[in-house]
Amino acid sequence: MKKNIYIKSILGSLLICLTVFRVSAIPIGLDCYPLKNEPELYDTIVKLDSIFFTAYNNCDLKKQSDLLSEDLEFYHDKGGLSTSKEEVMAAIENNICGKVTRALVKGSIEVYEIPGFGAVQIGLHKFHNNQEPNAASKASKFITIWKRQDEDWKITRVISLH
Repeated sequence: MKKNIYIKSILGSLLICLTVFRVSAIPIGLDCYPLKNEPELYDTIVKLDSIFFTAYNNCDLKKQSDLLSEDLEFYHDKGGLSTSKEEVMAAIENNICGKVTRALVKGSIEVYEIPGFGAVQIGLHKFHNNQEPNAASKASKFITIWKRQDEDWKITRVISLH
């Protein structure tokens, strides 16, 4: 009887160890492609990200504004919450244009469909201070909620973590 309990304990422990090992062996973050069955959506969001941040890096305020929803909410772990598209655009014009550039961490984008609404984009990026070109930049996480209306996509929510 005691031998049976001992064997069950060993097997249970082994099962737990194997489960933990298997879960910890799953790669997270880089090179993630959650929508393997919907590459069009993934490609669309990656393209939109590129369009927005090319405009961001080149101070094309009109293009950026065109991609932002009128009911934009921008959550920043350092700067707080902004609920005005105009406020966000003014902050970009006054604090970003010509001063900061953004680089996407290659392979970091994850895209998840929100049926009937759009998509969630999660990724890593780095910001570079143009006045200090040799300053180190660390990767930070971002989450963008994209809303689709017909063929038009808008950024409705952003969470920027540094």
